[in-house]
Amino acid sequence: MKALSVRQPWAWAIIYALKDIENRGWPIHYRGDILIHAAKTCTRKEYQLAREFCQGMGVVIPELISLRRGQVIGIVTIVDCKFSQVASGWGMPGQYHWKLENPREITPIPYIGRLGIFEVPDDLVMEVAA
Repeated sequence: MKALSVRQPWAWAIIYALKDIENRGWPIHYRGDILIHAAKTCTRKEYQLAREFCQGMGVVIPELISLRRGQVIGIVTIVDCKFSQVASGWGMPGQYHWKLENPREITPIPYIGRLGIFEVPDDLVMEVAA
């Protein structure tokens, strides 16, 4: 199954706080389900900036130490992708806004992430997503 690594706390926000836009510098043509992998790295500065942004969206995120990292944490459906020069909700200006729907939590799967879209073996996913 296709997967995307997302840094925390953004990965958490996609699965648990209805973050419906993923901001990327590149477009995606794929439509359908994709695994959300919580990347292993997250600096305190990155966390603090994300926390402030989320608070502006009315979302309180968990403490950094409690966020899962280096694991696949959920599944979401990519339904659209559009470039935007303006900020809107979760969308940042000058980015491709990947429109996300139907976030689902799964039993976490320890896994090493990669840049871009990557594949996670189906047998690993079937055990926890059923």
